[in-house]
Amino acid sequence: MANNSDKIKKLQAKNQENQRKYTKKREAEEAKAKAAIHKLVEKVDRDPTNYHNYYDLAAFLVEAKDYEQAEELLMKALGLFDKSGADVQDTLKFGLGNVYYAAAEYDKAIKLFQEIDDKKLQAESYIMLAQSYMAKGDNKRAMVFALSAQSARHDDPDVNQMIGDNLLALGNFAQAGDFYDIVLKTEPENGKANFNRGLVAMVNGEDFENYFAKAKHEDPDYFEKGQQKLKDIEKVIQINKDKPKK
Repeated sequence: MANNSDKIKKLQAKNQENQRKYTKKREAEEAKAKAAIHKLVEKVDRDPTNYHNYYDLAAFLVEAKDYEQAEELLMKALGLFDKSGADVQDTLKFGLGNVYYAAAEYDKAIKLFQEIDDKKLQAESYIMLAQSYMAKGDNKRAMVFALSAQSARHDDPDVNQMIGDNLLALGNFAQAGDFYDIVLKTEPENGKANFNRGLVAMVNGEDFENYFAKAKHEDPDYFEKGQQKLKDIEKVIQINKDKPKK
Protein backbone atom coordinates (compact mmCIF):
# COMPACT_ATOMS: atom_id res chain seq x y z
CA MET A 1 0.00 0.00 0.00
CA ALA A 2 2.84 2.36 0.91
CA ASN A 3 4.45 1.80 -2.50
CA ASN A 4 1.19 2.58 -4.26
CA SER A 5 0.77 5.74 -2.19
CA ASP A 6 4.30 6.89 -3.10
CA LYS A 7 3.65 6.23 -6.78
CA ILE A 8 0.42 8.23 -6.66
CA LYS A 9 2.19 11.14 -4.93
CA LYS A 10 5.00 11.10 -7.51
CA LEU A 11 2.47 11.01 -10.34
CA GLN A 12 0.53 13.92 -8.84
CA ALA A 13 3.76 15.91 -8.39
CA LYS A 14 4.73 15.22 -12.00
CA ASN A 15 1.29 16.28 -13.25
CA GLN A 16 1.46 19.49 -11.22
CA GLU A 17 4.93 20.24 -12.61
CA ASN A 18 3.72 19.64 -16.19
CA GLN A 19 0.74 21.91 -15.55
CA ARG A 20 3.04 24.66 -14.22
CA LYS A 21 5.25 24.35 -17.30
CA TYR A 22 2.25 24.48 -19.62
CA THR A 23 0.79 27.52 -17.80
CA LYS A 24 4.17 29.29 -17.90
CA LYS A 25 4.58 28.58 -21.63
CA ARG A 26 1.02 29.75 -22.38
CA GLU A 27 1.51 32.96 -20.37
CA ALA A 28 4.78 33.65 -22.22
CA GLU A 29 3.05 33.15 -25.59
CA GLU A 30 0.15 35.41 -24.56
CA ALA A 31 2.58 38.13 -23.42
CA LYS A 32 4.47 37.87 -26.71
CA ALA A 33 1.23 38.13 -28.69
CA LYS A 34 0.07 41.16 -26.68
CA ALA A 35 3.41 42.89 -27.27
CA ALA A 36 3.18 42.21 -31.02
CA ILE A 37 -0.41 43.53 -31.17
CA HIS A 38 0.63 46.62 -29.20
CA LYS A 39 3.40 47.36 -31.75
CA LEU A 40 0.99 46.94 -34.66
CA VAL A 41 -1.57 49.22 -32.99
CA GLU A 42 1.17 51.83 -32.56
CA LYS A 43 1.97 51.56 -36.28
CA VAL A 44 -1.69 52.26 -37.12
CA ASP A 45 -1.73 55.26 -34.74
CA ARG A 46 1.53 56.65 -36.15
CA ASP A 47 0.47 56.29 -39.77
CA PRO A 48 -3.33 56.00 -40.05
CA THR A 49 -3.22 56.73 -43.79
CA ASN A 50 -1.33 53.50 -44.58
CA TYR A 51 -3.85 50.74 -45.28
CA HIS A 52 -1.14 48.05 -44.94
CA ASN A 53 -0.98 48.74 -41.21
CA TYR A 54 -4.67 47.89 -40.78
CA TYR A 55 -4.27 44.73 -42.88
CA ASP A 56 -1.23 43.55 -40.90
CA LEU A 57 -2.92 44.16 -37.55
CA ALA A 58 -6.08 42.34 -38.67
CA ALA A 59 -4.00 39.37 -39.91
CA PHE A 60 -2.33 39.12 -36.50
CA LEU A 61 -5.70 39.35 -34.73
CA VAL A 62 -6.90 36.43 -36.88
CA GLU A 63 -3.87 34.41 -35.77
CA ALA A 64 -4.85 35.23 -32.19
CA LYS A 65 -8.42 34.08 -33.04
CA ASP A 66 -9.81 37.52 -32.19
CA TYR A 67 -12.13 37.54 -35.21
CA GLU A 68 -14.51 40.18 -33.88
CA GLN A 69 -11.80 42.83 -33.49
CA ALA A 70 -10.23 41.89 -36.84
CA GLU A 71 -13.61 42.28 -38.57
CA GLU A 72 -14.27 45.61 -36.85
CA LEU A 73 -10.82 46.92 -37.82
CA LEU A 74 -11.12 46.00 -41.50
CA MET A 75 -14.68 47.31 -41.76
CA LYS A 76 -13.39 50.59 -40.35
CA ALA A 77 -10.47 50.57 -42.82
CA LEU A 78 -12.82 49.95 -45.77
CA GLY A 79 -14.73 53.07 -44.72
CA LEU A 80 -11.57 55.14 -44.21
CA PHE A 81 -10.14 54.16 -47.62
CA ASP A 82 -13.40 54.17 -49.60
CA LYS A 83 -12.03 56.86 -51.92
CA SER A 84 -8.77 54.99 -52.50
CA GLY A 85 -8.02 52.88 -55.57
CA ALA A 86 -9.64 49.53 -56.29
CA ASP A 87 -6.40 47.74 -55.36
CA VAL A 88 -6.57 49.14 -51.81
CA GLN A 89 -10.23 48.18 -51.43
CA ASP A 90 -9.55 44.72 -52.84
CA THR A 91 -6.66 44.14 -50.42
CA LEU A 92 -8.84 45.08 -47.45
CA LYS A 93 -11.72 42.94 -48.77
CA PHE A 94 -9.32 40.04 -49.15
CA GLY A 95 -8.23 40.54 -45.54
CA LEU A 96 -11.85 40.64 -44.37
CA GLY A 97 -12.62 37.52 -46.41
CA ASN A 98 -9.81 35.74 -44.57
CA VAL A 99 -11.31 36.83 -41.25
CA TYR A 100 -14.67 35.29 -42.19
CA TYR A 101 -13.00 32.13 -43.53
CA ALA A 102 -11.03 31.69 -40.29
CA ALA A 103 -14.24 32.25 -38.30
CA ALA A 104 -15.99 29.57 -40.43
CA GLU A 105 -18.43 32.15 -41.88
CA TYR A 106 -17.92 30.77 -45.38
CA ASP A 107 -20.83 32.45 -47.18
CA LYS A 108 -19.61 35.89 -46.08
CA ALA A 109 -16.06 34.96 -47.12
CA ILE A 110 -17.22 33.76 -50.56
CA LYS A 111 -19.15 36.98 -51.20
CA LEU A 112 -16.03 39.08 -50.55
CA PHE A 113 -13.58 36.90 -52.48
CA GLN A 114 -15.93 37.02 -55.49
CA GLU A 115 -15.84 40.84 -55.45
CA ILE A 116 -12.05 41.01 -55.89
CA ASP A 117 -10.88 42.12 -59.36
CA ASP A 118 -7.24 43.00 -58.63
CA LYS A 119 -5.13 40.70 -60.85
CA LYS A 120 -2.40 40.50 -58.19
CA LEU A 121 -4.90 38.96 -55.77
CA GLN A 122 -6.94 36.95 -58.27
CA ALA A 123 -5.11 33.61 -57.89
CA GLU A 124 -5.17 33.95 -54.08
CA SER A 125 -8.88 34.76 -54.23
CA TYR A 126 -9.57 31.67 -56.35
CA ILE A 127 -7.65 29.56 -53.82
CA MET A 128 -9.67 30.99 -50.93
CA LEU A 129 -12.94 30.50 -52.86
CA ALA A 130 -11.99 26.87 -53.50
CA GLN A 131 -11.14 26.35 -49.82
CA SER A 132 -14.38 28.02 -48.72
CA TYR A 133 -16.49 25.78 -50.96
CA MET A 134 -14.52 22.72 -49.79
CA ALA A 135 -15.26 23.67 -46.19
CA LYS A 136 -18.97 23.82 -47.14
CA GLY A 137 -18.70 20.37 -48.74
CA ASP A 138 -19.38 21.73 -52.25
CA ASN A 139 -16.52 20.00 -54.09
CA LYS A 140 -17.89 20.69 -57.59
CA ARG A 141 -17.77 24.45 -57.13
CA ALA A 142 -14.48 24.17 -55.28
CA MET A 143 -13.03 22.38 -58.34
CA VAL A 144 -13.99 25.27 -60.64
CA PHE A 145 -12.03 27.78 -58.55
CA ALA A 146 -9.13 25.42 -57.85
CA LEU A 147 -8.67 24.91 -61.60
CA SER A 148 -8.89 28.69 -62.14
CA ALA A 149 -6.11 29.13 -59.57
CA GLN A 150 -4.05 26.46 -61.29
CA SER A 151 -4.12 28.37 -64.59
CA ALA A 152 -2.03 31.05 -62.84
CA ARG A 153 -0.06 28.67 -60.58
CA HIS A 154 0.39 25.56 -62.68
CA ASP A 155 3.06 23.86 -60.55
CA ASP A 156 1.98 25.12 -57.12
CA PRO A 157 1.85 21.99 -54.90
CA ASP A 158 -0.86 23.48 -52.63
CA VAL A 159 -3.14 24.18 -55.60
CA ASN A 160 -2.54 20.77 -57.19
CA GLN A 161 -3.15 19.05 -53.85
CA MET A 162 -6.42 20.93 -53.48
CA ILE A 163 -7.51 19.77 -56.96
CA GLY A 164 -6.53 16.20 -56.05
CA ASP A 165 -8.51 16.40 -52.80
CA ASN A 166 -11.62 17.62 -54.63
CA LEU A 167 -11.34 14.90 -57.28
CA LEU A 168 -10.89 12.31 -54.53
CA ALA A 169 -14.02 13.59 -52.75
CA LEU A 170 -15.92 13.37 -56.06
CA GLY A 171 -14.72 9.79 -56.64
CA ASN A 172 -12.50 10.61 -59.65
CA PHE A 173 -9.59 8.52 -58.35
CA ALA A 174 -7.50 8.20 -61.51
CA GLN A 175 -7.53 11.95 -62.15
CA ALA A 176 -6.84 12.67 -58.46
CA GLY A 177 -3.74 10.46 -58.69
CA ASP A 178 -2.36 12.57 -61.56
CA PHE A 179 -2.52 15.72 -59.42
CA TYR A 180 -1.03 14.04 -56.35
CA ASP A 181 1.83 12.87 -58.59
CA ILE A 182 2.48 16.51 -59.57
CA VAL A 183 2.57 17.43 -55.85
CA LEU A 184 4.93 14.57 -54.97
CA LYS A 185 7.37 15.54 -57.74
CA THR A 186 8.01 18.81 -55.88
CA GLU A 187 7.26 17.63 -52.34
CA PRO A 188 8.08 13.89 -52.10
CA GLU A 189 7.83 14.04 -48.28
CA ASN A 190 4.32 15.56 -48.24
CA GLY A 191 2.47 13.29 -45.78
CA LYS A 192 -1.06 14.24 -46.80
CA ALA A 193 -0.37 13.87 -50.53
CA ASN A 194 1.31 10.49 -49.92
CA PHE A 195 -1.65 9.23 -47.90
CA ASN A 196 -4.24 10.29 -50.46
CA ARG A 197 -2.09 8.98 -53.32
CA GLY A 198 -2.02 5.68 -51.40
CA LEU A 199 -5.83 5.65 -51.34
CA VAL A 200 -5.87 6.20 -55.11
CA ALA A 201 -3.33 3.40 -55.56
CA MET A 202 -5.52 1.02 -53.51
CA VAL A 203 -8.54 1.70 -55.69
CA ASN A 204 -6.51 1.41 -58.91
CA GLY A 205 -4.87 -1.87 -57.83
CA GLU A 206 -1.39 -0.30 -57.65
CA ASP A 207 1.25 -0.79 -54.95
CA PHE A 208 0.20 1.48 -52.07
CA GLU A 209 2.30 0.40 -49.06
CA ASN A 210 5.15 2.84 -49.74
CA TYR A 211 2.76 5.79 -49.91
CA PHE A 212 1.18 4.90 -46.56
CA ALA A 213 4.56 4.21 -44.92
CA LYS A 214 5.82 7.65 -45.98
CA ALA A 215 2.57 9.32 -44.89
CA LYS A 216 2.77 7.69 -41.46
CA HIS A 217 6.37 8.83 -41.05
CA GLU A 218 5.95 12.39 -42.37
CA ASP A 219 2.48 13.27 -41.02
CA PRO A 220 1.38 10.78 -38.33
CA ASP A 221 -1.57 12.99 -37.26
CA TYR A 222 -3.04 13.08 -40.76
CA PHE A 223 -2.35 9.35 -41.14
CA GLU A 224 -4.36 8.64 -37.96
CA LYS A 225 -7.20 10.94 -39.00
CA GLY A 226 -7.35 9.22 -42.38
CA GLN A 227 -7.94 5.74 -41.00
CA GLN A 228 -11.72 5.98 -41.41
CA LYS A 229 -11.25 7.08 -45.01
CA LEU A 230 -8.94 4.09 -45.48
CA LYS A 231 -11.57 1.70 -44.05
CA ASP A 232 -14.24 3.18 -46.34
CA ILE A 233 -12.02 2.64 -49.40
CA GLU A 234 -11.28 -0.95 -48.30
CA LYS A 235 -15.04 -1.61 -48.02
CA VAL A 236 -15.65 -0.26 -51.53
CA ILE A 237 -12.87 -2.47 -52.93
CA GLN A 238 -14.28 -5.52 -51.12
CA ILE A 239 -17.83 -4.83 -52.36
CA ASN A 240 -16.54 -4.56 -55.93
CA LYS A 241 -14.62 -7.84 -55.51
CA ASP A 242 -17.71 -9.60 -54.17
CA LYS A 243 -19.93 -8.47 -57.05
CA PRO A 244 -20.78 -11.37 -59.37
CA LYS A 245 -18.99 -11.10 -62.70
CA LYS A 246 -21.26 -10.67 -65.69
